[in-house]
Amino acid sequence: MILLNYRRTRRRRLGVAAAAGGLLAALLTAAPAGAVPDPGDTPVAPKGVSKSAQAEAREAIESGEIPGQDEIVHSANIEHVANIPKDVLPGTNSDLAFQGRYAFAGNYDGFRIFDISNPRAPKTVAQVLCPGSQNDISVSGNLLFLSTDSSRSDSSCNSTTQPATEKSSWEGMKVFDISDKRNPRYVAAVETACGSHTHTLVPERRNVYVYVSSYSPNATYPDCQPPHDGISVIKVPRNAPEKAAVVGFPVLFPGEGPDGGGNPGGPTNPGVSKTTGCHDITVLPSKDLAAGACMGDGILFSVKDPEHPKVIDRVQDNVNFAFWHSATFNQKANKVVFTDELGGGSGATCNEATGPNRGADGIYDIVGKGDQRKLVFRSYFKIPRHQADTENCVAHNGSLIPVKGKDLMVQAWYQGGVSVWEFTDSSKPREIAYFERGPLGTDQLTFGGSWSAYYYNGYIYSNEITKGFDVLKIKDRRTDPARWVHLRELNVQTQPDYFD
Repeated sequence: MILLNYRRTRRRRLGVAAAAGGLLAALLTAAPAGAVPDPGDTPVAPKGVSKSAQAEAREAIESGEIPGQDEIVHSANIEHVANIPKDVLPGTNSDLAFQGRYAFAGNYDGFRIFDISNPRAPKTVAQVLCPGSQNDISVSGNLLFLSTDSSRSDSSCNSTTQPATEKSSWEGMKVFDISDKRNPRYVAAVETACGSHTHTLVPERRNVYVYVSSYSPNATYPDCQPPHDGISVIKVPRNAPEKAAVVGFPVLFPGEGPDGGGNPGGPTNPGVSKTTGCHDITVLPSKDLAAGACMGDGILFSVKDPEHPKVIDRVQDNVNFAFWHSATFNQKANKVVFTDELGGGSGATCNEATGPNRGADGIYDIVGKGDQRKLVFRSYFKIPRHQADTENCVAHNGSLIPVKGKDLMVQAWYQGGVSVWEFTDSSKPREIAYFERGPLGTDQLTFGGSWSAYYYNGYIYSNEITKGFDVLKIKDRRTDPARWVHLRELNVQTQPDYFD
């Protein structure tokens, strides 16, 4: 049942290297073959919640304060136009990328390619089995990039999990040739220190540079040693991707000793993650700028020389930010939205107990010029609807909605759903539309919801962790002008100049 203009009270109290050259990916048409997911690449296990939290969730559903289990609700200006359930890749759905009439959807078991020429009826073009969390995904020209952030027996798509304490274990970047969308071809693998949790493309005419974000080093891991206070930079020649290689490891947090110079975390800053690398980086090539969300720190840096990025400014929020997760520039490059993934994505943080300033977005103005630019905090934004303590919910991946003179964004909030909001006035952000499903259950906290929600050529696409691929249409005078902006390619972490 779909309820339009669904409203609910905000007062309720819901819980205080095998060689990669020439390797073929396992193409799937009916059922998986070859490799199978292993422990370490499987979804987050359900968590128990208190009897009182279970009762509160059931009461909230009965009273209409939250949607019923799996019930879809949305604001009147959002239309749910399509859902494509999971097929032969049962793992966790992750990030999205776009090119022409295709959408590329990451999954912990591999990736799926959709034909979205008719957004109301997407069609599966290919499904590739290649296990390895998170399988963060990007595309550029004929190349597709896939992050592996779990320790594997080798770099092949038939690998199995293997302890990170073993020197022979592999983690890093995989590269596919997608010139034939129905038959992606695995062409290269590059091992990187501590694997690749996420990655960001800095494309050039002849080469694609890849900024690899990873973290959590350990002295017992041969290929992931502390302090790990930077990022790996991979250079991929477009005409010879098999020659892809790491060309540098720029240190973003210089400091003495084994811990580097990033945020020390607890106990110095209780509840804040220690900075041991970056979680995600967004580049704005048209401005030679990048913003890094790096665990305990947010940074602004120049990418004029892509092999040698230079930090311009660095900020911390040791009161309300637990884990700096991702970043989004506005079109004018005078603001950055950073997200705080409080609870690591598996926690129930959209409740009254957590409050409006934690697990939220932090909006920063960029003031000054050149290398003297500074990040200045203005406000927080969090969805205005409390969720049950059986729903994981926190700020996650989103993108701009391109409207001149306005700062509009669509964003995933896991089981908090998809939110469209405005930060034109960076001190007074506000939500203008939403879409969500009710909790997956009321007896335990089950990991699910929208991982990524991005605007592309007139529609919003969401990769839902358990429910599959969603397509939404927003109809609102504030976002309508974006319909006229069409891109040939979109990797959200490589932000385009929408109006160039």
